[in-house]
Amino acid sequence: MRFHILLRYTGTVLLFEGVFLLISAAISFGFSDTAVLPLFYSFIITTLFGIFPIIFVPPTDKIQNKEGFVIVVTGWLLVCLVGIMPYVLWGGPFTLTNAWFESVSGFTTTGSSILNDIEALPPGLLFWRSATHWMGGIGIIVFMLAVLPSMGKAQMVLYRSEMSSLAMENFKYRTRKTLHILIYVYVGLTAAETLSLLFCGMNWFDAVTHSFGTIATGGFSPRNSSIASYASVSVEIVIMVFMVLSGIHFALLFLTITGASLQIYRSSVVRTYLMIMGIGVLIVTLSIHGKQYENFLEALRYGAFMVISLGTSTGFATADTAFWSALAQLVMIFFTLQCACAGSTSGGIKVDRIVIFWKGIGKRITQMKHPHAVITPKVDGTALNEDMIESSALYIVLYMAIVFLSSILLSTLGVDMLTAFTGSAATMGNVGPGFGMVGSMSNYSEIPEIGKWVLTADMLLGRLEIFGLALMFLLRSWR
Repeated sequence: MRFHILLRYTGTVLLFEGVFLLISAAISFGFSDTAVLPLFYSFIITTLFGIFPIIFVPPTDKIQNKEGFVIVVTGWLLVCLVGIMPYVLWGGPFTLTNAWFESVSGFTTTGSSILNDIEALPPGLLFWRSATHWMGGIGIIVFMLAVLPSMGKAQMVLYRSEMSSLAMENFKYRTRKTLHILIYVYVGLTAAETLSLLFCGMNWFDAVTHSFGTIATGGFSPRNSSIASYASVSVEIVIMVFMVLSGIHFALLFLTITGASLQIYRSSVVRTYLMIMGIGVLIVTLSIHGKQYENFLEALRYGAFMVISLGTSTGFATADTAFWSALAQLVMIFFTLQCACAGSTSGGIKVDRIVIFWKGIGKRITQMKHPHAVITPKVDGTALNEDMIESSALYIVLYMAIVFLSSILLSTLGVDMLTAFTGSAATMGNVGPGFGMVGSMSNYSEIPEIGKWVLTADMLLGRLEIFGLALMFLLRSWR
């Protein structure tokens, strides 16, 4: 392991984080709020730590797979650590634990918060909070690779280390072309939603910060009541549309938008994603109609928004789901676990793995009936070998095991069962709100301090898809 290489590339990551700290400080200065100095000092410190390795460590385009992996994981941990500085320097409710929780929640696009009064934060700090979503959504490593000059093999190694195999499946381009596609779609969706929200009557600050939260499927809002504070059907429709789009593989969006192919309509994974989402909306709407909402269209409005919000791991809210029926809550817990498609900014198990899992079950049942048959299940024309099926099943089992283990740990700290399980599932899936103490109109401030550290570990495990973070403990066994 060449530590000088690690220092150089993590330093580059810090410089990108410093750019957003400077933008946040400028916004804070424009509003003349109290976060100017905390943000500016954070920018100075981050930039200094980022620029020294670049000055003193010579560049290289030869990075080993082990080094690329460590750079990516260390980069994620480092941006989260640096991200606490503006919070701690500003003070208020931000103890070290709370600042770490808010920073990790932002960068992993989880959207869980410890804040009881979000609107008490100055605009500059609110912008930084939302900006952590936007950086984390695309992956700050991917963003760095896309805008830097070509780094040859180094770029390919870092890209493979950052992107999961499922996410890479639909990219048939060279590494640099793929990175540019990701940025084009990400920035394009952000700009399109911002303009749409401005047209619906939002001010520019709220439009930008909510677009950051939507496209990153994060859920941080500058308002205490989230999207409910606007009481606007048009705002809700715009955000629902972009939440759904942000849950689809970016390569499929690019091919469809550019007219190169109608991949979205041909993808069985996307069809499954939209079909399951539609069924969930219908069940929840019927479940809350006549109980929480007398009018069917009103039930559809709130039911659809909350199902899409959780089903894409965004976490925005327009209603307090704590008072909804048990059936509605169970359906939304399912979406908290599954979430949207690989190759998107969504968290969770992913629809792709669910599809592969069921294909594997279908293959096993058919083999039981026809032991000598040669069966090759396919997803969108891609043959599924035993390794892919086994890997998906193993991931789902490990994912659920971590959720249950986290639930047990929280329960030992005195957290009630509903809060412990749904909070663990929501943070592991980078969803945000759960039920009980951490419902859609509540927050994580009442979770014990140790519990907050457990939940931030879940956030990182979910964002790095378990194996990424787990392998850090096995570096000595690598050859």
